[in-house]
Amino acid sequence: MEVPVMEPSQVSLTKNTVQTLLSIDNSTEHLLDQEYTVQVLSLKLVSNAGQIDRYRVIFSDGDYYIQAMLATQLNEFIVNQSVTKNSIIRLSKLSVNQSQGKRLYIIMGLEVLASCSDRVGSPQNVNSSTPATTPAVTSLNTTTPPQVQANPVASSSTSHSSAPKNSSIFPIEALSPYQNNWTIKARVTQKSDLRTYSNPRGEGKFFNVNLLDETGEIRATAWNAVADELFPLFELGKAYWVSKARVNLAKKKFSNLSNDYELTLEKTTEVEECKDVNDIPKINYNFVKISDLSSHPKDAIIDVIAVLSQVSDVTTFTARSKEMTKRELTLVDESEQSVRLTLWGSTAESFSASEGSIVAFKGVKVGDFGGRSLSAMGSSLMTVDPQEEASYLLAGWYKDAGQNAEFKSQTNASGGSGPSSFDRSQYHTVLSAKNAGYGQPGNPDAFSSRATVMHIRDNTMMYPACSQPGCNKKVVQDGDGWRCEKCQKTQEEPQWRYVCAMAVADHSGQIWYQGFNDVGEMVLGITANELYGLKDVVTGDETAWKAAIAQGVGKTFNFAIKAKIDSFNDTERTRYAVTKMWPLNYQDEAKALRDRLKGPW
Repeated sequence: MEVPVMEPSQVSLTKNTVQTLLSIDNSTEHLLDQEYTVQVLSLKLVSNAGQIDRYRVIFSDGDYYIQAMLATQLNEFIVNQSVTKNSIIRLSKLSVNQSQGKRLYIIMGLEVLASCSDRVGSPQNVNSSTPATTPAVTSLNTTTPPQVQANPVASSSTSHSSAPKNSSIFPIEALSPYQNNWTIKARVTQKSDLRTYSNPRGEGKFFNVNLLDETGEIRATAWNAVADELFPLFELGKAYWVSKARVNLAKKKFSNLSNDYELTLEKTTEVEECKDVNDIPKINYNFVKISDLSSHPKDAIIDVIAVLSQVSDVTTFTARSKEMTKRELTLVDESEQSVRLTLWGSTAESFSASEGSIVAFKGVKVGDFGGRSLSAMGSSLMTVDPQEEASYLLAGWYKDAGQNAEFKSQTNASGGSGPSSFDRSQYHTVLSAKNAGYGQPGNPDAFSSRATVMHIRDNTMMYPACSQPGCNKKVVQDGDGWRCEKCQKTQEEPQWRYVCAMAVADHSGQIWYQGFNDVGEMVLGITANELYGLKDVVTGDETAWKAAIAQGVGKTFNFAIKAKIDSFNDTERTRYAVTKMWPLNYQDEAKALRDRLKGPW
């Protein structure tokens, strides 16, 4: 049934709804069964992996707003979009539970009355006045923040326990570029260094903070003179009233948050410290179990909590002419799986948590190097033994059973790249992969393929490599030996390794794939050393050599492919690299065809 669309001036909400709900005790529980007409300010899916979806609703009576959970039997209102942002609804039944000393309201019955073009009134949050402690979190920045002395002009560093006068308190979740005269009350969960930049338009400085309230989290950035003014005001873990900032679309490339918007702090922005922080969470996590990492795409930003199983030593290496430092951690959880997480720079050097500790990471990046791996970024946060329910449960599990458990690794020990199994959901024919523009800016770079080897380029298919374990760098002949510049050693014989370029085809067309040593060995069935030995360097006879290469032609494989744009002679082209490959298992292929026939056409 269609509902009318109304203007805010046409809507009449039930006055004092929020105060009435807050005042309910054992003697007035009947008030939960009364009807209240309210407006929905925001809706948010509370993700619980493996459980039924739960939705959080913020509703307003025109003067104040409050949050509640929607009973799961009412999820259909959200799924079919009967209830959306700014909807006018009639609450017919509620219940209330106590959770961690706070009241949790649950909407048990509702009726949709109308949709509204905008917010009714200027509702504010109803704040409690009990102080709360501030958590200890570690920002994984790689440099020490410089000490900046500034004298704020448009900003204020005074402390308040109540909202500034003449301000409309908004939940972060409800902020958008279309609101004005708003104030948020939020805690700083991450603060960057004061950084410098240089581009064709000049030089400058900036910093950013992540701000959290009970509804969500948003990133705020200050530039140049404003950055100098505000940098000393924001302190990690403290709460602030923030107003008169500009709301923009978020640049997801630079943020570890899921919010579609971000704030730009300007000359007129007002920042005031707030002492009343009981209603603000310490940090907002959305933990992902290690066993569920495969369902998250490469470069996804996630939160994870796990037991620290192993800590490697710090290693230093050179990449792109720059010296890099890293430390690898092995994390495990109750899903009985493990994953490797990499720390970088000074964070890797200063890491001191002991094995067996519970560690929570916020905003780490998912990688596909060696199956699934995790990498900390400069904006990531790490907390050792956090005061979270998930931490207590994890510690109890590890003490009772986890210490003796055997863990399946999400990260291949060999360090090879690519997924651990053939992903049929990403399957493309040769033609559809080309047409999809994989590897192009803004497009995905990974897909799956099934194809037959038609031709192997044999003139540059191997190279002489260093025989030292873990090196594999190209060596050059130096007198009677072979010299490795990386290891600074000369060896009698090199270790030959494949660099394989092959034309493959399916029913839709042909394409060139590139691969390295493991690809060549799987296609040809012999090592590069063995193949090299088939070439008669004295007579130049290549009969046995070419016969061995011909054995690889006509074989069909499942491939995991990564596409990348490169430039050759000022011409851009797409290169398709094999990150993983599997011989066909005809039983699995038959089952996949059966499932496809049974599925929707």
